[in-house]
Amino acid sequence: MSRKIQRRSFFRKKRLNVKGLKTLLSIAAILACIFYGAIFLLPVVPKDSNIVGSPQYKIQIKPQSGLRSIADQLQAQGISVGIYSFQISAKALFIGSKLKPGTYLLPTGASLGKVLLQIARGDRVRESIAIIPGMTIWQLRALVDAHPALIHQTKGMTTKDLLQSLNLSYANAEGIFLPDTYIFDPDEPDLNIYRRASQAMQKQLIKIWDQKAEGLPLQTPYQLLILASIVEKETGRSSDRGLISAVFVNRLNKNMPLQTDPTVIYGIGPKFDGNLRKADLRKDSPYNTYMHKGLPPTPISMPSMESIQASAHPEKSNVLYFVAKGDGTSHFSHNLSQHEEAVDRYQRKSSQNKANQ
Repeated sequence: MSRKIQRRSFFRKKRLNVKGLKTLLSIAAILACIFYGAIFLLPVVPKDSNIVGSPQYKIQIKPQSGLRSIADQLQAQGISVGIYSFQISAKALFIGSKLKPGTYLLPTGASLGKVLLQIARGDRVRESIAIIPGMTIWQLRALVDAHPALIHQTKGMTTKDLLQSLNLSYANAEGIFLPDTYIFDPDEPDLNIYRRASQAMQKQLIKIWDQKAEGLPLQTPYQLLILASIVEKETGRSSDRGLISAVFVNRLNKNMPLQTDPTVIYGIGPKFDGNLRKADLRKDSPYNTYMHKGLPPTPISMPSMESIQASAHPEKSNVLYFVAKGDGTSHFSHNLSQHEEAVDRYQRKSSQNKANQ
């Protein structure tokens, strides 16, 4: 009899324990709903934008910020978050270690959950700046100095100071920045753009140098960069790069002057008015390749990857001259008499036709 009573008592306690567990689970579920509901329903972003004429609210998060630091930054920028609630919410959403720095445009009146998820996705404002192939260093510096989303640390710096800031040993900054489009966060220091572009150029230049064709009259990767910068400025159509490179390589091998106008123009500098005169060709300058044999002392532009590749792998040809045909392409010749005929055909007659119109 006593065993039956004990058995009934055991099952009664078990039913009570199961019932209690269900009650606790129900309470936990209700609390979770309240908690997550509060995260995703209660607004923390002001309903009034801090950007004129925009329905969004701009905030910034600094790099290498922990949860507490991010909460402090958001508070300072007008977001209604508590430090502990922010930390708990981020961990509850399993994104405590995934929050990314940058500039964000948050919907006005957005909840904490929506803000956290946006920051975790890295759905931020990005800016860009494009270094165009053939651009000179003074054009690049003017472009960077004028970009409104950059912090201008280098504005007014001398070339020497700029190179020292980048830990580069070049004597000149021309040509050492790889043409490309660089994406960055607003209010990023402009020095970062120069650093990324110079590192990208160095990486690609060394890679191409290590795979260059045999027998090139070039001693260093920097000489390859100089040659590529000339090819870049002389190329009207990309399909001509290989032959243009061949012309200059052949001339270097024969110890002939390169006789290329873009080097003379570069020697004139930013004051060049677009009209190259005979007097300019007679003016002595390290960049006057009519008067001085060999490569100029520095690059004359920022060459593209294609021009560097073409300079490292010129087409196999004995061409020594080329002349612009007027349609973006060039005519190539093997000797001076052929070249003079081509000049008569494509340039002198063209000049006469323009004069008669």
